[in-house]
Amino acid sequence: MDTLIKEMKPELGKDFLPLNGTDYIELYVGNAKQAAHFYKTAFGFQSLAYAGPETGVKDRASYVLVQNKMRLMLTTPLRSGSEIAIHHEKHGDGVKTLALMVDDAYDAYEQTMKRGAKSYMEPVTLTDTNGEVKLSGICTYGEVVHVFVERKNYQGVFMPGFKKLESNYNPGPTGLLYVDHCVGNVGWNQMNPWVKFYEDVMGFRNILSFDDKDISTEYSALMSKVMSNGNGFVKFPINEPAEGKKKSQVEEYLEFYEGEGTQHIAIATADIVSTVKQLMDRGVEFLKVPNSYYDDLLDRVGPIDEDIEPLKELGILVDRDDEGYLLQLFTKPVEDRPTMFYEIIQRKGAKSFGKGNFKALFEAIEREQANRGNL
Repeated sequence: MDTLIKEMKPELGKDFLPLNGTDYIELYVGNAKQAAHFYKTAFGFQSLAYAGPETGVKDRASYVLVQNKMRLMLTTPLRSGSEIAIHHEKHGDGVKTLALMVDDAYDAYEQTMKRGAKSYMEPVTLTDTNGEVKLSGICTYGEVVHVFVERKNYQGVFMPGFKKLESNYNPGPTGLLYVDHCVGNVGWNQMNPWVKFYEDVMGFRNILSFDDKDISTEYSALMSKVMSNGNGFVKFPINEPAEGKKKSQVEEYLEFYEGEGTQHIAIATADIVSTVKQLMDRGVEFLKVPNSYYDDLLDRVGPIDEDIEPLKELGILVDRDDEGYLLQLFTKPVEDRPTMFYEIIQRKGAKSFGKGNFKALFEAIEREQANRGNL
């Protein structure tokens, strides 16, 4: 398959599903109380809201954390046999909900359903003394869902059913700003069907494509297409495995996650050197590329504002496109299964996803796979 890299401009007035960004990301986890402590300690999230038995919710406990414009909800089952418990038993810790901000949750549901979506949550209005939040939801790849959130008439801490989460333990933030993009891993030959889903059902456009010539090493390969909504606020790259001599990172994910799911969440920062230093000091582990990556860095990417030495010390990668450049770094998986991880990204004009770093990054991932005996 030839490489296809294209920019597509949405037609004005044709966006039937206007999205204002990511409202929150919900992870199903084995112990939400401990996971919240980890994300506060390691990543600098702040306590925001809580729902559980104390608020009338009997089957789960949810902790909502926030850092600037990014909200993270951590949900754990309180009894075996529930939908959340079954999900966690199969997948381990992982993303369940990619919630999207909309002006009209009822219309978002109607528009996507008539275009072929499978329902996850029929439209509902939640109310309390602080106003109302309207929700609806549809299914996407694996067991991941999109929940449409309309909160323009709500003044409370998060949404009805939650109370303010207060703690005496409040480590400072690390400079994480908002969700830049979320990457999904799907099975063999499933990338194009899900691309079509996002095009037909949600009105997204395929803005970038990478084939197995772009994303490959001596041992493994994958293919990826980047889907974006009309205003570019929401981007979902979709990966599928490609044939290689050994097991690719996508195959390893699918094996250990036991199905399709969200591979990583990319979080924006305005100062990646400062953010990564703080995250490392707090115990977050990152992939590391060989120092030789930096020998000809400026020849490859041109002049940049940052000094090379701090980037080299921290292992931060740099890539350039026609719009500018970006700096990025990837954590190791944040759970024992080699599944979900995070990307820290700083954009200096670039709108791409680091194509020039793919080979170095994937070789670093393969070294980790080899250490686990999964290459």
